[in-house]
Amino acid sequence: MGVLMSRRQTVEKVQKVSLAVSAFKDGLKEQPSTRRRAEGGGSRRGTLEQEVQEGEEEASAGPSQPDETSASKAAWERLRDGRGVEPEEFDRANRFTPPAFIRPKRELHDDEPLDISLEQREQVLNDEMCEICEVWTAESLFPCRICTRVYHDGCLRRMGYLQNDSTVEVTETAHTETGWSCYYCDNLNLLLTEEEMYSLMETLHQCKIIPETCLTLDDFLHYKHLVHKQQFEKPMAEAQEEQATLQFSALDPDKKGHIEWHDFLSHESIQLLLKLRPQNALLRLLTAKERERARATFLALDQDNDGFIGEGECHQAQHTWFRKHQKETPSCNVSISHVGPMSESSPASSASGKSQEKTPLAKEKEEPRTVDWPAFLRENVAYILAARPNSAALHLQPQA
Repeated sequence: MGVLMSRRQTVEKVQKVSLAVSAFKDGLKEQPSTRRRAEGGGSRRGTLEQEVQEGEEEASAGPSQPDETSASKAAWERLRDGRGVEPEEFDRANRFTPPAFIRPKRELHDDEPLDISLEQREQVLNDEMCEICEVWTAESLFPCRICTRVYHDGCLRRMGYLQNDSTVEVTETAHTETGWSCYYCDNLNLLLTEEEMYSLMETLHQCKIIPETCLTLDDFLHYKHLVHKQQFEKPMAEAQEEQATLQFSALDPDKKGHIEWHDFLSHESIQLLLKLRPQNALLRLLTAKERERARATFLALDQDNDGFIGEGECHQAQHTWFRKHQKETPSCNVSISHVGPMSESSPASSASGKSQEKTPLAKEKEEPRTVDWPAFLRENVAYILAARPNSAALHLQPQA
Protein backbone atom coordinates (compact mmCIF):
# COMPACT_ATOMS: atom_id res chain seq x y z
CA MET A 1 0.00 0.00 0.00
CA GLY A 2 2.79 2.28 0.88
CA VAL A 3 4.41 1.54 -2.44
CA LEU A 4 1.15 2.27 -4.30
CA MET A 5 0.72 5.56 -2.43
CA SER A 6 4.22 6.59 -3.25
CA ARG A 7 3.64 5.88 -6.95
CA ARG A 8 0.38 7.85 -6.88
CA GLN A 9 2.16 10.73 -5.27
CA THR A 10 4.86 10.45 -7.89
CA VAL A 11 2.27 10.56 -10.69
CA GLU A 12 0.59 13.58 -9.12
CA LYS A 13 3.90 15.32 -8.79
CA VAL A 14 4.74 14.57 -12.43
CA GLN A 15 1.36 15.92 -13.51
CA LYS A 16 1.89 19.08 -11.47
CA VAL A 17 5.33 19.53 -12.93
CA SER A 18 3.94 18.99 -16.45
CA LEU A 19 1.29 21.65 -15.84
CA ALA A 20 3.90 24.02 -14.45
CA VAL A 21 6.19 23.41 -17.43
CA SER A 22 3.37 24.02 -19.95
CA ALA A 23 2.35 27.19 -18.13
CA PHE A 24 5.96 28.28 -18.06
CA LYS A 25 6.27 27.69 -21.82
CA ASP A 26 3.12 29.71 -22.45
CA GLY A 27 4.61 32.52 -20.42
CA LEU A 28 7.79 32.35 -22.47
CA LYS A 29 5.79 32.76 -25.67
CA GLU A 30 4.29 35.96 -24.33
CA GLN A 31 7.65 37.30 -23.10
CA PRO A 32 10.34 36.80 -25.77
CA SER A 33 12.96 38.59 -23.71
CA THR A 34 12.42 36.17 -20.82
CA ARG A 35 12.74 33.22 -23.22
CA ARG A 36 16.05 34.50 -24.52
CA ARG A 37 17.37 34.80 -21.00
CA ALA A 38 16.20 31.25 -20.21
CA GLU A 39 17.84 29.82 -23.33
CA GLY A 40 21.04 31.67 -22.50
CA GLY A 41 21.00 30.26 -18.97
CA GLY A 42 20.44 26.69 -20.19
CA SER A 43 17.91 25.75 -17.46
CA ARG A 44 15.05 27.13 -15.38
CA ARG A 45 17.23 27.05 -12.32
CA GLY A 46 19.96 29.00 -14.05
CA THR A 47 17.50 31.70 -15.10
CA LEU A 48 16.20 32.15 -11.58
CA GLU A 49 19.70 32.33 -10.22
CA GLN A 50 20.50 35.01 -12.78
CA GLU A 51 17.42 36.99 -11.82
CA VAL A 52 18.28 36.73 -8.14
CA GLN A 53 21.84 37.80 -8.83
CA GLU A 54 20.64 40.73 -10.93
CA GLY A 55 18.21 41.71 -8.19
CA GLU A 56 20.97 41.62 -5.60
CA GLU A 57 23.18 43.77 -7.83
CA GLU A 58 20.38 46.30 -8.31
CA ALA A 59 19.70 46.32 -4.59
CA SER A 60 23.36 46.87 -3.79
CA ALA A 61 23.59 49.71 -6.32
CA GLY A 62 20.22 51.14 -5.35
CA PRO A 63 21.09 53.51 -2.46
CA SER A 64 23.59 55.58 -4.50
CA GLN A 65 21.61 55.80 -7.77
CA PRO A 66 18.47 57.76 -6.78
CA ASP A 67 20.40 60.90 -5.73
CA GLU A 68 22.50 60.92 -8.89
CA THR A 69 19.49 60.26 -11.09
CA SER A 70 17.36 62.95 -9.46
CA ALA A 71 20.18 65.51 -9.65
CA SER A 72 20.87 64.69 -13.28
CA LYS A 73 17.16 64.76 -14.11
CA ALA A 74 16.79 68.16 -12.46
CA ALA A 75 19.76 69.50 -14.43
CA TRP A 76 18.28 68.27 -17.72
CA GLU A 77 14.92 69.82 -16.80
CA ARG A 78 16.58 73.17 -16.10
CA LEU A 79 18.37 72.91 -19.42
CA ARG A 80 15.12 72.13 -21.23
CA ASP A 81 13.24 74.99 -19.55
CA GLY A 82 16.08 77.49 -19.94
CA ARG A 83 16.18 78.33 -16.23
CA GLY A 84 19.93 78.03 -15.78
CA VAL A 85 21.74 76.69 -12.73
CA GLU A 86 19.74 76.61 -9.52
CA PRO A 87 21.92 75.13 -6.75
CA GLU A 88 20.06 73.67 -3.79
CA GLU A 89 22.00 75.78 -1.33
CA PHE A 90 20.79 78.97 -3.02
CA ASP A 91 18.70 80.82 -0.47
CA ARG A 92 15.43 81.89 -2.05
CA ALA A 93 13.87 83.21 1.14
CA ASN A 94 12.12 86.54 0.57
CA ARG A 95 12.74 86.27 -3.17
CA PHE A 96 10.42 86.68 -6.13
CA THR A 97 9.46 83.60 -8.11
CA PRO A 98 11.47 83.38 -11.34
CA PRO A 99 9.37 83.70 -14.50
CA ALA A 100 8.36 80.71 -16.57
CA PHE A 101 10.22 80.93 -19.87
CA ILE A 102 8.19 80.17 -22.97
CA ARG A 103 10.28 79.04 -25.91
CA PRO A 104 9.54 80.69 -29.27
CA LYS A 105 7.81 78.96 -32.16
CA ARG A 106 8.75 79.12 -35.82
CA GLU A 107 6.30 80.96 -38.06
CA LEU A 108 5.56 80.09 -41.67
CA HIS A 109 6.97 83.39 -42.96
CA ASP A 110 10.21 83.24 -40.94
CA ASP A 111 12.31 82.10 -43.90
CA GLU A 112 11.00 84.75 -46.28
CA PRO A 113 13.22 87.75 -47.13
CA LEU A 114 13.07 90.60 -44.63
CA ASP A 115 13.43 94.21 -45.71
CA ILE A 116 15.36 96.27 -43.15
CA SER A 117 15.87 99.78 -44.44
CA LEU A 118 19.19 101.55 -43.95
CA GLU A 119 17.73 105.07 -44.29
CA GLN A 120 14.68 104.59 -42.10
CA ARG A 121 15.94 104.87 -38.55
CA GLU A 122 14.00 103.34 -35.68
CA GLN A 123 13.16 105.28 -32.57
CA VAL A 124 13.59 102.94 -29.63
CA LEU A 125 11.96 103.79 -26.30
CA ASN A 126 12.55 101.77 -23.16
CA ASP A 127 9.65 100.57 -21.06
CA GLU A 128 8.54 102.89 -18.28
CA MET A 129 7.87 100.26 -15.61
CA CYS A 130 10.09 97.58 -14.08
CA GLU A 131 9.63 94.24 -15.82
CA ILE A 132 9.47 92.43 -12.47
CA CYS A 133 7.42 94.59 -10.08
CA GLU A 134 5.71 96.81 -12.68
CA VAL A 135 6.46 99.96 -10.68
CA TRP A 136 7.84 103.20 -12.14
CA THR A 137 10.81 104.92 -10.47
CA ALA A 138 12.73 106.68 -13.20
CA GLU A 139 16.24 107.13 -11.84
CA SER A 140 16.80 103.66 -10.40
CA LEU A 141 15.73 101.63 -13.44
CA PHE A 142 18.38 99.64 -15.33
CA PRO A 143 17.68 99.31 -19.09
CA CYS A 144 18.62 96.28 -21.15
CA ARG A 145 20.90 97.06 -24.10
CA ILE A 146 19.17 94.46 -26.31
CA CYS A 147 15.44 94.79 -25.59
CA THR A 148 13.29 97.59 -24.14
CA ARG A 149 12.83 96.05 -20.68
CA VAL A 150 13.97 97.92 -17.55
CA TYR A 151 14.60 96.64 -14.03
CA HIS A 152 15.19 97.73 -10.46
CA ASP A 153 18.44 96.47 -8.98
CA GLY A 154 16.51 95.42 -5.86
CA CYS A 155 14.08 93.37 -7.96
CA LEU A 156 16.97 91.70 -9.78
CA ARG A 157 18.49 90.80 -6.42
CA ARG A 158 15.24 89.33 -5.13
CA MET A 159 14.95 87.28 -8.30
CA GLY A 160 18.44 85.90 -7.72
CA TYR A 161 19.74 87.32 -11.01
CA LEU A 162 21.95 89.94 -9.41
CA GLN A 163 24.55 88.89 -6.86
CA ASN A 164 26.72 91.18 -4.75
CA ASP A 165 29.75 90.87 -7.02
CA SER A 166 27.78 91.86 -10.13
CA THR A 167 25.83 94.80 -8.68
CA VAL A 168 28.61 97.29 -9.27
CA GLU A 169 29.19 96.02 -12.81
CA VAL A 170 25.51 96.39 -13.73
CA THR A 171 25.38 99.85 -12.17
CA GLU A 172 28.42 101.02 -14.13
CA THR A 173 27.48 99.56 -17.51
CA ALA A 174 23.67 99.74 -17.70
CA HIS A 175 23.59 103.47 -18.49
CA THR A 176 26.65 103.52 -20.79
CA GLU A 177 27.02 102.88 -24.50
CA THR A 178 28.26 99.38 -23.63
CA GLY A 179 25.09 98.52 -21.77
CA TRP A 180 23.91 95.46 -19.87
CA SER A 181 21.82 92.49 -21.07
CA CYS A 182 18.85 91.43 -18.98
CA TYR A 183 18.39 87.79 -17.98
CA TYR A 184 16.20 87.15 -21.03
CA CYS A 185 18.69 88.47 -23.58
CA ASP A 186 21.73 87.14 -21.72
CA ASN A 187 20.57 83.56 -22.32
CA LEU A 188 21.04 82.64 -25.99
CA ASN A 189 19.54 79.25 -25.30
CA LEU A 190 16.11 80.90 -25.01
CA LEU A 191 16.23 81.62 -28.76
CA LEU A 192 15.79 77.90 -29.48
CA THR A 193 12.39 76.38 -30.07
CA GLU A 194 11.33 73.26 -28.19
CA GLU A 195 12.25 71.07 -31.16
CA GLU A 196 15.67 72.69 -31.48
CA MET A 197 16.23 72.38 -27.75
CA TYR A 198 15.44 68.67 -27.77
CA SER A 199 17.84 68.24 -30.69
CA LEU A 200 20.60 69.92 -28.70
CA MET A 201 19.83 67.89 -25.58
CA GLU A 202 19.98 64.67 -27.60
CA THR A 203 23.38 65.62 -28.97
CA LEU A 204 24.69 66.49 -25.51
CA HIS A 205 23.32 63.23 -24.13
CA GLN A 206 24.88 61.13 -26.89
CA CYS A 207 28.24 62.82 -26.35
CA LYS A 208 27.93 62.28 -22.57
CA ILE A 209 28.09 65.98 -21.71
CA ILE A 210 26.88 66.53 -18.14
CA PRO A 211 24.77 69.70 -17.77
CA GLU A 212 25.99 72.51 -15.50
CA THR A 213 29.62 71.36 -15.53
CA CYS A 214 32.75 73.07 -16.80
CA LEU A 215 34.58 71.72 -19.85
CA THR A 216 38.34 71.46 -20.27
CA LEU A 217 40.05 71.70 -23.64
CA ASP A 218 40.16 67.90 -23.93
CA ASP A 219 36.44 67.68 -23.14
CA PHE A 220 35.62 70.39 -25.67
CA LEU A 221 37.71 68.84 -28.46
CA HIS A 222 36.34 65.35 -27.73
CA TYR A 223 32.81 66.73 -27.99
CA LYS A 224 33.57 68.58 -31.23
CA HIS A 225 35.10 65.42 -32.74
CA LEU A 226 32.01 63.36 -31.88
CA VAL A 227 29.58 65.97 -33.23
CA HIS A 228 31.56 66.33 -36.44
CA LYS A 229 31.68 62.56 -36.97
CA GLN A 230 27.92 62.26 -36.36
CA GLN A 231 27.15 65.03 -38.81
CA PHE A 232 29.62 64.29 -41.62
CA GLU A 233 30.49 60.62 -40.94
CA LYS A 234 34.21 61.33 -41.14
CA PRO A 235 36.91 62.47 -38.67
CA MET A 236 37.56 66.14 -38.08
CA ALA A 237 40.42 67.60 -40.10
CA GLU A 238 43.46 69.13 -38.44
CA ALA A 239 42.50 72.65 -39.54
CA GLN A 240 39.05 72.21 -38.01
CA GLU A 241 40.57 71.01 -34.76
CA GLU A 242 42.75 74.12 -34.68
CA GLN A 243 39.66 76.27 -35.21
CA ALA A 244 37.93 74.46 -32.33
CA THR A 245 40.98 75.14 -30.14
CA LEU A 246 40.77 78.84 -31.01
CA GLN A 247 37.08 78.80 -30.14
CA PHE A 248 37.90 77.27 -26.76
CA SER A 249 40.39 80.07 -26.09
CA ALA A 250 37.75 82.62 -27.06
CA LEU A 251 35.33 81.03 -24.59
CA ASP A 252 38.00 81.14 -21.87
CA PRO A 253 39.12 84.82 -21.88
CA ASP A 254 40.50 84.61 -18.33
CA LYS A 255 42.66 81.57 -19.20
CA LYS A 256 41.22 79.40 -16.44
CA GLY A 257 41.83 76.22 -18.41
CA HIS A 258 38.10 75.48 -18.66
CA ILE A 259 34.95 77.10 -20.01
CA GLU A 260 31.86 77.75 -17.93
CA TRP A 261 28.68 75.85 -18.66
CA HIS A 262 26.59 78.91 -19.63
CA ASP A 263 29.29 80.02 -22.11
CA PHE A 264 29.43 76.55 -23.66
CA LEU A 265 25.64 76.43 -23.85
CA SER A 266 25.48 79.85 -25.52
CA HIS A 267 28.09 78.79 -28.06
CA GLU A 268 26.26 75.57 -28.89
CA SER A 269 22.93 77.39 -29.09
CA ILE A 270 24.19 79.89 -31.67
CA GLN A 271 25.88 77.06 -33.60
CA LEU A 272 22.58 75.18 -33.75
CA LEU A 273 20.77 78.30 -34.97
CA LEU A 274 23.32 78.65 -37.76
CA LYS A 275 22.83 75.00 -38.68
CA LEU A 276 19.03 74.87 -38.66
CA ARG A 277 17.84 78.36 -39.61
CA PRO A 278 18.44 80.41 -42.76
CA GLN A 279 19.80 83.93 -42.47
CA ASN A 280 16.37 85.47 -43.07
CA ALA A 281 15.03 83.69 -39.99
CA LEU A 282 18.04 84.86 -37.97
CA LEU A 283 17.45 88.46 -39.07
CA ARG A 284 13.98 88.31 -37.50
CA LEU A 285 15.60 87.65 -34.12
CA LEU A 286 17.32 91.04 -34.09
CA THR A 287 15.79 93.68 -31.84
CA ALA A 288 15.31 97.34 -32.75
CA LYS A 289 18.33 98.30 -30.66
CA GLU A 290 20.52 95.79 -32.47
CA ARG A 291 19.31 96.97 -35.86
CA GLU A 292 20.07 100.57 -34.91
CA ARG A 293 23.57 99.63 -33.79
CA ALA A 294 24.11 97.77 -37.06
CA ARG A 295 23.01 100.88 -39.01
CA ALA A 296 25.43 103.05 -37.07
CA THR A 297 28.22 100.57 -37.77
CA PHE A 298 27.55 100.42 -41.51
CA LEU A 299 27.19 104.20 -41.89
CA ALA A 300 30.46 104.72 -40.01
CA LEU A 301 32.20 102.35 -42.42
CA ASP A 302 30.60 103.88 -45.53
CA GLN A 303 32.84 106.94 -45.68
CA ASP A 304 31.85 107.99 -49.23
CA ASN A 305 28.11 107.37 -48.62
CA ASP A 306 27.68 105.23 -51.74
CA GLY A 307 25.89 102.41 -49.89
CA PHE A 308 28.82 99.97 -50.16
CA ILE A 309 31.76 98.99 -47.96
CA GLY A 310 34.76 96.72 -48.56
CA GLU A 311 34.68 93.05 -47.69
CA GLY A 312 37.59 93.57 -45.31
CA GLU A 313 35.63 96.23 -43.45
CA CYS A 314 32.66 93.87 -43.21
CA HIS A 315 34.86 91.19 -41.63
CA GLN A 316 36.40 93.83 -39.40
CA ALA A 317 32.95 94.75 -38.11
CA GLN A 318 32.41 91.19 -36.91
CA HIS A 319 35.09 91.75 -34.30
CA THR A 320 33.50 94.94 -32.98
CA TRP A 321 30.45 93.28 -31.47
CA PHE A 322 32.46 91.72 -28.64
CA ARG A 323 34.34 92.81 -25.52
CA LYS A 324 31.32 94.31 -23.87
CA HIS A 325 33.03 95.25 -20.61
CA GLN A 326 34.65 98.59 -21.22
CA LYS A 327 33.92 101.37 -18.76
CA GLU A 328 34.46 104.24 -21.18
CA THR A 329 32.82 103.42 -24.51
CA PRO A 330 33.02 106.26 -27.04
CA SER A 331 30.14 107.31 -29.25
CA CYS A 332 29.39 105.05 -32.23
CA ASN A 333 28.90 107.83 -34.78
CA VAL A 334 32.49 108.67 -35.70
CA SER A 335 34.41 105.69 -37.06
CA ILE A 336 34.60 101.93 -36.95
CA SER A 337 36.95 102.02 -33.97
CA HIS A 338 34.20 103.73 -32.00
CA VAL A 339 31.44 101.26 -32.78
CA GLY A 340 32.87 98.77 -30.35
CA PRO A 341 36.27 97.71 -29.09
CA MET A 342 37.96 94.92 -30.95
CA SER A 343 38.87 91.56 -29.51
CA GLU A 344 42.49 90.85 -28.78
CA SER A 345 42.46 87.92 -31.21
CA SER A 346 41.13 90.08 -34.00
CA PRO A 347 43.48 90.56 -36.97
CA ALA A 348 42.25 94.16 -37.06
CA SER A 349 43.29 94.76 -33.47
CA SER A 350 46.00 97.33 -32.89
CA ALA A 351 47.68 95.25 -30.21
CA SER A 352 50.77 94.68 -32.35
CA GLY A 353 52.62 96.49 -35.12
CA LYS A 354 52.49 93.39 -37.32
CA SER A 355 48.71 93.44 -37.52
CA GLN A 356 48.78 97.12 -38.44
CA GLU A 357 51.22 96.37 -41.25
CA LYS A 358 49.14 93.50 -42.62
CA THR A 359 45.80 95.30 -42.57
CA PRO A 360 46.40 97.52 -45.67
CA LEU A 361 47.56 94.48 -47.68
CA ALA A 362 44.46 92.57 -46.68
CA LYS A 363 42.25 95.46 -47.68
CA GLU A 364 43.97 95.70 -51.07
CA LYS A 365 43.22 92.04 -51.76
CA GLU A 366 39.60 92.41 -50.69
CA GLU A 367 38.84 95.66 -52.51
CA PRO A 368 37.29 94.00 -55.60
CA ARG A 369 34.31 92.70 -53.59
CA THR A 370 32.00 95.24 -52.04
CA VAL A 371 29.23 94.63 -49.53
CA ASP A 372 25.91 96.46 -49.45
CA TRP A 373 23.62 96.96 -46.46
CA PRO A 374 21.51 93.75 -46.84
CA ALA A 375 24.65 91.61 -47.31
CA PHE A 376 26.29 93.31 -44.33
CA LEU A 377 23.34 92.37 -42.13
CA ARG A 378 23.25 88.77 -43.36
CA GLU A 379 26.97 88.23 -42.82
CA ASN A 380 26.97 89.81 -39.35
CA VAL A 381 23.65 88.68 -37.88
CA ALA A 382 25.14 85.62 -36.16
CA TYR A 383 27.86 87.73 -34.51
CA ILE A 384 25.34 90.33 -33.38
CA LEU A 385 23.24 87.63 -31.69
CA ALA A 386 26.31 85.93 -30.21
CA ALA A 387 27.33 89.21 -28.54
CA ARG A 388 24.20 89.40 -26.39
CA PRO A 389 25.47 87.67 -23.21
CA ASN A 390 27.17 89.79 -20.55
CA SER A 391 30.02 87.29 -20.32
CA ALA A 392 33.38 88.46 -21.68
CA ALA A 393 33.68 85.20 -23.64
CA LEU A 394 33.40 85.24 -27.44
CA HIS A 395 30.56 82.82 -28.09
CA LEU A 396 31.20 82.82 -31.84
CA GLN A 397 34.81 83.27 -32.87
CA PRO A 398 35.05 85.60 -35.91
CA GLN A 399 36.96 84.27 -38.88
CA ALA A 400 40.43 85.64 -39.40
